[in-house]
Amino acid sequence: MNDSSWGAPPKAGYWGPSDQGPVQGAAPAGPTYDGHEAQQTRPMPIVPDVPAHGGDQDGDRGAARLSGPPFRDDSPFTAPVPFGTPSHNPQSPQEPMPSAAPQPVPAPQKKSAGRDLGAAIGVGVGLGAVIVASLFVVKAVFIGVIAVAVVVGLWELTSRLEERKGIKAPLVPLAVGGAAMVVAGYVRGTEGAWVAMALTALAVLVWRMTEPPEGYLRDVTAGVFAAFYVPFLATFVALMLTADDGPRRVLTFLLLTVVSDTGAYAIGWRFGKHKLAPRISPGKTREGLFGAVSFAMVAGALCMHFLIDDGTWWQGLIVGFAVAVSATLGDLGESMIKRDLGIKDMGTLLPGHGGIMDRLDSLLPTAPVVWLLLVLFVGSG
Repeated sequence: MNDSSWGAPPKAGYWGPSDQGPVQGAAPAGPTYDGHEAQQTRPMPIVPDVPAHGGDQDGDRGAARLSGPPFRDDSPFTAPVPFGTPSHNPQSPQEPMPSAAPQPVPAPQKKSAGRDLGAAIGVGVGLGAVIVASLFVVKAVFIGVIAVAVVVGLWELTSRLEERKGIKAPLVPLAVGGAAMVVAGYVRGTEGAWVAMALTALAVLVWRMTEPPEGYLRDVTAGVFAAFYVPFLATFVALMLTADDGPRRVLTFLLLTVVSDTGAYAIGWRFGKHKLAPRISPGKTREGLFGAVSFAMVAGALCMHFLIDDGTWWQGLIVGFAVAVSATLGDLGESMIKRDLGIKDMGTLLPGHGGIMDRLDSLLPTAPVVWLLLVLFVGSG
């Protein structure tokens, strides 16, 4: 027996016992009332003892009861949910989500050459015609073509250095000294080329003294580098031209360099998978280098046999291999410069190619290599 068998606790509307005795018209409390009065009294409903803060649970669980219904299926404050929905009937199987419509697979894209091939071929053919015409008609005209290419290349290089790095290499002494270097090499040979190089470097040092000293060492260092990189290396083309078969030597040098670049481009574009120097030039591959070496060696054997006096095919293989290596290194060297400057091309003068320096990058370091090998194999002649 619990407390509820004794009736409900006193509350408003109930007249219980008092100190003056039983109240008139009310049944006496306790077991002293008789059976007849018990039959006339309507029993009070049994109300369960519900504590004010979560029943007989502990404090933590009682606090949890305040945030939701006391039982899993007790939801007095939630709107009724139709029977059979997944949220109301956990036993019903979940309906499969509708699958998304299959997306069409894009067609594989063809490899892009990365430049305007039509413009590149047109410009290349035009330059080749000018070079060949000047080379075999009057040698002095070809010397003028080399000097113009050197001056334009110096202008592109110094302009990019100033734009991207704030380096002010003096263009005037470089342009004058570079053109003089080419002419001196053709007229006075290697001695003339070295003297002109030394005088050009001295002119760069003196010319820069007319400006404030801030950045002097940086500017003159860039100037001397530009003098060596562009005009001095180009002077070896003029040195090749001084031989009796000079035009054919220059033509061999140009053909081997162009064939090497073409082989690297064709094989690398079609079969290239393994990067050659991804940090310097991500587009160059080992397969492209193999193509450059193969094409250049075949072309070298043919050129040495048919164009160079007293040349042999095996010498051509060596020359072709050396050209492929030097041309690739020259291309990587200029790619390093352009990556440091944060540019793609040195200029926009030649559509499909970029600037003059973008065409001289493989020619410049290859010129002294071909000149030296030809001197060793067939003489300076």
